[in-house]
Amino acid sequence: MKIDDISSPELHDDLQTQLCSQIESSIKDIEKYAPGTALPDSFSTHLRRTISQLNSLSPFSNSLKLHIWKLSYRLWNACVDLSNANANAAGLKKHHEEHAKLRQVSADLLFLAADVSGIPSPAFKCASFFYKTGLIWHDLRKFELANYCFEKASDLLSKVDITNVSEYEEKKLLLDLNIARSRTAWEVSDRNLAIALLSRSKNVLFAFAENYKALANQYLMFGKAMLSKNEVSGVNEALKLMNDALELCERGLTVVKRTAETLTLKELRSKTLRFLGASHLQRDEFESVLKCVKVLRDGDKDQHPSLSVLAMKAWLGLGRFGEAEKELRRMVVDKGIPEGVWVSAVESYFQVVGAAGAPVVKGVFLGLLGRCHVSADAAIRVVNKVIGDPAGGGEEARLRAKVVSDLVSDDRILTLLNGHNASKERTAMHAFLWNCAAEHFRSKDLQTSADIFEKSMLYVPSDIESRNLRAKGFRVLCLCYMGLSQLDRAQEYINEAEKYKIYLQKKELNGAITQVQALPSCLDFTTEFLSLAAHEAIACRCLPVAVASLSLLLNFYSTGKQMPTTEVVVFRTLVTILSQDSQNDSDILKQMKRAHSRLREMSAENFFGKGEIGRRERNWFSVNAWNSGVKTGQENQYAICAEFFRLASEFYGASIDEEKEGNHVMVCKSLIMTVSAIISDEKLRTNTLLENEVKEAISLLDRAGKMLMSSSTEYDKLEAIIEPNFLFVYTWCAFDLHSRLDNTGSQQFLLIKRFANSKCCNPSHLLQIGINASQGPSSNHEVAIFALSTCLSTFLALPLPDYASVAQIVRKLVSLRSIHGTDTNDDAKMETYKQAYRIMVGLKEGEYPVEEAKWLAMTAWNRAAVPVRMGHMDEAKRWMSMGLELAKKVPGMQTYRSCMEDFIAGFEKKLSGA
Repeated sequence: MKIDDISSPELHDDLQTQLCSQIESSIKDIEKYAPGTALPDSFSTHLRRTISQLNSLSPFSNSLKLHIWKLSYRLWNACVDLSNANANAAGLKKHHEEHAKLRQVSADLLFLAADVSGIPSPAFKCASFFYKTGLIWHDLRKFELANYCFEKASDLLSKVDITNVSEYEEKKLLLDLNIARSRTAWEVSDRNLAIALLSRSKNVLFAFAENYKALANQYLMFGKAMLSKNEVSGVNEALKLMNDALELCERGLTVVKRTAETLTLKELRSKTLRFLGASHLQRDEFESVLKCVKVLRDGDKDQHPSLSVLAMKAWLGLGRFGEAEKELRRMVVDKGIPEGVWVSAVESYFQVVGAAGAPVVKGVFLGLLGRCHVSADAAIRVVNKVIGDPAGGGEEARLRAKVVSDLVSDDRILTLLNGHNASKERTAMHAFLWNCAAEHFRSKDLQTSADIFEKSMLYVPSDIESRNLRAKGFRVLCLCYMGLSQLDRAQEYINEAEKYKIYLQKKELNGAITQVQALPSCLDFTTEFLSLAAHEAIACRCLPVAVASLSLLLNFYSTGKQMPTTEVVVFRTLVTILSQDSQNDSDILKQMKRAHSRLREMSAENFFGKGEIGRRERNWFSVNAWNSGVKTGQENQYAICAEFFRLASEFYGASIDEEKEGNHVMVCKSLIMTVSAIISDEKLRTNTLLENEVKEAISLLDRAGKMLMSSSTEYDKLEAIIEPNFLFVYTWCAFDLHSRLDNTGSQQFLLIKRFANSKCCNPSHLLQIGINASQGPSSNHEVAIFALSTCLSTFLALPLPDYASVAQIVRKLVSLRSIHGTDTNDDAKMETYKQAYRIMVGLKEGEYPVEEAKWLAMTAWNRAAVPVRMGHMDEAKRWMSMGLELAKKVPGMQTYRSCMEDFIAGFEKKLSGA
C-alpha cells in the first residue's frame, strides 16, 4: 500500500484500528502463555514492529489513546503475572532479558498515549512504567537500556510542576527515579553525573523517614565504594559523600516526628558517624573524630564499644593526654570491649604519651586485673610497651624502669605468670626485664639496673634447671653493687685536663685548640680525653675549641677504637654549638653532610640507634636541616638552602626498626622545597639551568610525586595532611621543568591529572591550568582538555550547579577537540555533545542557557556536512541525530527541529533508494 492510498481519514483510522488489533492479539497470546518456560523473542519483536508502525500514524484520537492505554496495562499485568509465577518456581529467574523486553514494549506503548485526557496524572503513570522497566534492566546489568528508560522517565517528569504534586506515590517516584538513574550512572563510571543526580534528589524530599533513609543510604554506599578502591584521589570525595549522608539523616530526624519512623534513621546516622569517625582517624583529622564521638554519645542510649577507642586515639592525636587518660580509664569498666582491643588501646596511648604515661598505664592495667580475667599474653604486651627502648639511659628511661619495677612485682601479675601454662610468657617477661637492666648497666645507671635485675629474678623458677640462670643474675647484681660503692673516675688524664683548662679560662683559643690537636700523640691517649676537652670548652663558653675537639673526636669512630659516646651524639652536639652563631651556615652544612655520609656508610639503625631513641635522633637531624633550609631561604641564600633541604629529605627518609620509608610527609616536602630553591637560585643568578641540572631536579620531584600519588596503605595519609601550598608548588615546579625538555607532554598530563585528584585542588586552579596549557608556544592541549573536563565535573557535582559556567566550559571543550581532533569518526567530540545532552536531560526549561544549547545543536548538525561530502553516511547520520536530540531540549527551535526531521527523513529515503 502506498502512502497516497491512506491519505483519507477513513483509511487512516482503519489502519490504526488494525494495528491495535494486532497488538491486542499478541497480548492475548502472552496472557495465555504458560509460566515456567522461557519466553520466545517473537513476542517482543512483533510488538516492537507493530508499535513502530502505529507511531508513524500519529496523531491519535483520545478514544484510541484510551484503548492504547488499556492495551499497555494488559501487557504490563501479563508480565507481572509471569514474573510472580517464576519467582515462586524453584530454579527460575524472576526476570530475564525477554521479560524485560516485554516490559519495555509496554512502557513504549503507553508513551504513545501519554497525553491522554480523562486519566489523572498520565505523565507520572507513564514515567512509572519506564522507571520500573529501567530497574529490571539495571538488575540484568544492561545499563545502557536502563539509562534509556530512566532518561525517558526524567523527560516526562521534567514537564511536571512538582510543587503541585500531592500524591505520595507520585512524589516518591521523583526521588526513586533520581536515585535509580544515579546508580546506573555510577555503574558506567559516570561518577559526576551520579553525584549530581543525588544532589537533585534533595530537592524532592518530603516528610517520610524511608525517603531520607533511601537517599542517605545511597550516599553512604557510594562513599564506601570510593574508599574500598583504596585510591588516594577518592578519599576526599568519599568523605564528602558520607557527610552528605549524615546531613540527610539529620534533616530527616528534624522532619519525621513519629518515634517508630525515626529508629531506622537514627541507626543509619550512628552507622555513618562511626564510619566517618574511623575514616577521620586514619587521616589524622582528630577534631572531626571527636565531633563524631560526641554526637554518638549524646544521641545513642547503647554506647558502641568502639567509641572510647576512637575518642582516646583522637585526644592523643591532639596532645590532650589528660582527656585520653579519662577515655582509657573509662574503657576499664566497659565489659563490652574485647581484651585485644583494650591492650591495643593501651599500646597506642603509651606510644604517644611515652614515659609520662607509664604510671597511668600501670594503674589502669592493675585496675583491669582487679575487674576481670586478663591473659598472660596481654600482661607481656603491656610490660613490653612500657619498657620501650632503654638504650642510652636518661630520665625517661629511668621513669619507665620505675613503673615496670612496680608493675612486675605486683602480686596479681606474679600470680598470673607463675602458673604451669604460662612458662612461655614467664620466660619472655624475664628476657624483657634482663635486657632492660643490661641497657641501664651499660649507661652507668647502676641503681636502676640493680632494681630491674632483682625484679627479673622473680620470674626465674626455683627448680634445678634454672640454677645457671639464677647464678648469672646473682653475679650481675654483685657487679652493680660493687660499682655503686666505689668512685668511678679515671685518673690518667687529670694532668692533661688541668693544663687544657688553663687555656680555656684565659680565653686563649688558639693555644687550647693546639693542645687539643696534640692529645692523640700522648702515650696514654684515649678518646675520652677529647670528650672531656669538649665538655670543658662548652662549660667555659669557648665554642671554637669545643668545635675543634668534637671534629677531631669524629675521626676516631671509623678506626674501631672504644668511644666515650655514640657518634650521632657528637654530631648533634657539634651542630648545636655551630647553630649558636648565625654566620655558621656553611660550617653547619659541612657537618650535616659529614653526618649524612656516615649514615650511608653505617645504616640508619647503626648511626642513629634503634627504637624510639633512634627515631628521636633521626628527627633531630631532620628538623635542624629543615630549619636551616628555611633560614637560608629567607636570607636568599638559595644554593645553600637547596642543599639543606636535600639533606633534610635524606634524614627524614632514614628508616628505623620496621619503618619502610621514614617520615614520608617531610621527605616529600623537603624534596619540593629543594627544587623550589634550585629554581629560585637560577632566577637570582639569571643563569639558565643546564639540561642535566633540569633532569636532576625532575628526578627529585619524581620522588616526591611517587609519595604523593601512590595508592598504597602507608602513603594514604600524605595528601590529607600535606599543606595545599606544597602540592601547588610541586605542581608548578614540575610543570616548569618539564616544559624545558622535549617529548614530556605525557609527564605534564600525568602531573596535572594527579594534581586535579588532590583535595588541595579547586576549580579555579584547574581553569587556570586549562587556559595556560592551551596557549603559548609550549602549549599542551591534552592537559588543557583534561583540566577543563575535570573542572566541568567539579561544577556538576555541586548541589546547585552554575549551568552558565558549565555551558561555557562545554563550549571551550568542543572548540579544543574540534581544533585538535580528526574530521570524522571523532568519538571524543561526539562524547562531549553526548555529555551536554545528558546534563540537559531532566532540567527545567531554560535552566541550561538557551543560546549555548542552540549553539550545541547547530554545531552538532553542521558537523554532518563533512562526512556527507566524503561519503561517510553513517557518521553523517550520527551527527544529524545528535543535533536533532539537542534541538529537542531547546525552547524556540521548533522550526529548526521540523526542518531537521524532514531532512533526516529525506536523507534516509535517499540512502534506502541507493
